[in-house]
Amino acid sequence: MSTTPISKVIPAELRSWSVPWPEYAPADVTPPELLPAALAQEVPTWAEGAATPADVHDWPQRQADALFPFELDGRGWPLHPLGRTGRTGRNLGKWGENSAADPIVVAGAGADRRLLLITRSDIEQEAIPGGMVDAGETAPDALWRELLEETGVDLRKQTPVILGRDIVDDWRQSDHAWVASTSALYLLPATVTAVGDDDALEATWWPFGSLDQLETAIAGAGRTLYAAHRPLLRRALRVLAALDAPATSTPVTSLLGGAA
Repeated sequence: MSTTPISKVIPAELRSWSVPWPEYAPADVTPPELLPAALAQEVPTWAEGAATPADVHDWPQRQADALFPFELDGRGWPLHPLGRTGRTGRNLGKWGENSAADPIVVAGAGADRRLLLITRSDIEQEAIPGGMVDAGETAPDALWRELLEETGVDLRKQTPVILGRDIVDDWRQSDHAWVASTSALYLLPATVTAVGDDDALEATWWPFGSLDQLETAIAGAGRTLYAAHRPLLRRALRVLAALDAPATSTPVTSLLGGAA
């Protein structure tokens, strides 16, 4: 599997769908269980049964509900809002936008600040706990549900700070299926017991004074930080810095919203 960011795969000048690229030949990332023959026999519980985007019949509604606007090509297939990815096919639950929730849980303050990460079972890298928003579920509900399922930490009664909504550079994305995440910051006075479960091999509290400190600690343990989550963590650190600063400093609200 490849976890290489889009920026490392496609030259910036060729990312846009409006730029002609006759030689473009994206690699198909569809796993065996989502190939047409397999779907005809059994549809995984986490995926829709549409073998291709042509088998999806509610594109107007999906476009209306999307966190990020997207267009359809001449075949009626969805196009990644950020342009070409170098990948085609589907390795996600749905064609088009897949809504996710990423709860960033931070405990303590100053030099004692810690961040809760999981070791993902699919890529065995350290990542924010989280996952896909279920059908009929809201992103705020998915935030605490995913956290509980993957770490055993129950914060459903807490109201987090919504940091933003981003198209995540997820390793499973393709030209026709991608992840749009709602990330939120939960603040705890001290660490609590966390145990990896569901899609998480482990749940670990890491030092979080800076992104460099976090990555050094993770590397020192022989592990790797999931690159797609760096922008989300970087923005969380900016918000934490604003919360620590005097009232005359930059308002927290000015740090929220767009991609980090």
